Amino acid sequence: MKILLAIDDSKFGEEALRTLIAQARSKGTEVRVMHVIEEVRAYLSAEMMPHLVPYAAAVEQERERQAGALVHGAAQKLRKAGFRVSEVVERGDPKVHIIDQAAKWGADLIVLGSHGWKGMNRFLMGSVSEAVARHAGCSVQIVRVRGTAAQRTKRRPARQ
Repeated sequence: MKILLAIDDSKFGEEALRTLIAQARSKGTEVRVMHVIEEVRAYLSAEMMPHLVPYAAAVEQERERQAGALVHGAAQKLRKAGFRVSEVVERGDPKVHIIDQAAKWGADLIVLGSHGWKGMNRFLMGSVSEAVARHAGCSVQIVRVRGTAAQRTKRRPARQ
């Protein structure tokens, strides 16, 4: 079985990693750990803040270093649990790159965390997990952190 684990540097990515280790059999399973660095240009342009241009290269190098360390750390945990593991860091739109990587690599399953954004945050940031679930050519497991949705949504008391 080939599993693509798409992670970010959040508790949601950590939960996806923990869930994968707890649920999947390591024997005969290959995991590709992936992180997609979103381009800053998607939100800002050099014309908007010209005084930041000299620092852009250093910032991008640091983002690349952090992404590599994130993926490598997750891969080490999976190797310790007995999985065969490969690592990949890409740049661009996470939705597109996760779906493309799964198709090119021939993944049987994609595992990723969900931030559980609602309302305006979901509109502005988009839902990577929803887009992947809708468009992937293989099964998708979306992992949630317990209590996250309940903390964001007011629950009505039960009627008696």
